[in-house]
Amino acid sequence: MVANYVRRIYTNFATNIIDIPPRLLALLCFFILLVFPVTGPNVLLLYVLTYTNLIAIFAGSWDLLVGRVGQISLGHALFFGIGAYGTALLYKFYQLPMWVTIPSAIIIAVAVSILVGFPSLRVKGPYLALITMTFPLIFVSAILYFKQWTGGENGIAGLPSFFSLQFFVERGFSYSAALYMQKVSEYYMTLLLLLVSGIIIYKIANSKTGIVFVSILDDELASKASGINTTRYKLMAFAISACFASLSGAVFAHILTSIGPGGTLSVALSFLPVIMTVFGGIGTIYGAIAATFIIQILDLYILTDLVPIPMEWHPLIFIIIVIIFVIKWPRGIARFVVEDVLKELSKEREIEERGKHVWKKYKKKKQEATESAPED
Repeated sequence: MVANYVRRIYTNFATNIIDIPPRLLALLCFFILLVFPVTGPNVLLLYVLTYTNLIAIFAGSWDLLVGRVGQISLGHALFFGIGAYGTALLYKFYQLPMWVTIPSAIIIAVAVSILVGFPSLRVKGPYLALITMTFPLIFVSAILYFKQWTGGENGIAGLPSFFSLQFFVERGFSYSAALYMQKVSEYYMTLLLLLVSGIIIYKIANSKTGIVFVSILDDELASKASGINTTRYKLMAFAISACFASLSGAVFAHILTSIGPGGTLSVALSFLPVIMTVFGGIGTIYGAIAATFIIQILDLYILTDLVPIPMEWHPLIFIIIVIIFVIKWPRGIARFVVEDVLKELSKEREIEERGKHVWKKYKKKKQEATESAPED
């Protein structure tokens, strides 16, 4: 009985994980990130990885909107900023707990995405990109104008954190140990959030709704002729993308415990998911997430701490790296790993250990392919 149970688990694991390269790549990356704190990284690296987990969610949400639906947005920082400022303002004026302010900020961001998406989706291509790029600038102007509530350029400080230092100090940890435990806790929390968000976004992208998204991307006119309400589905994509982007912004605000327009609504933040997605592989979801870790660790840790290089040189270094990789692997680094490095694992394997049902299905498929093959 136990042997059959173990056999069934292995069969499901082999057919649903090992034989699907994107899932295998995600599993390997998640395992590395899961055990990474065991190596004893410093506080700076833990903070960089925690921030990277949130930016990975942000990049994945942008990839769903652009890579699967084709709606080019260059103002995605709007939703990140709404998430951050939404939870901060609700706490500042009403002292609401985080489990209330964060979902409320997400709801506000989704509502705003529908409001700005409905008129914006009447245009396409570069015009849509230009329109969306103006929204974060308008939001920043509003923040600076109503500075008596938003704090203006200084932002809002004193937000509660998920894991307070006092909590660990009261349990006998020294200040340095308490700070380390705080960063480890935040790292694992954001890693779990990335895992859940990544799975949901990937499932949506490969669901029936995702198929409709791709049909709009390939030929919107044909989709309309087939009876698909393209406006509704594009607004749905905007809302889903805004949901996860605002989630990352809201969580980031409480990890940093302070926010400002420069870190949550900058033009650079809007272009960040563009670079991640192109570098990793547009439309893959997992490519944008993987590229986020490569670029963010290179920017915030390797070029800042290990090999200190002036910040003004970082953009030039990234431009050179992206150009080289795009020329070498135009479909993205993640697609290269999945389609070339892990290609052999996607093939059917002739081993009965995969389970009787899978083995019979494979033999039937192989027999049909042999019968349908043209004779010489």
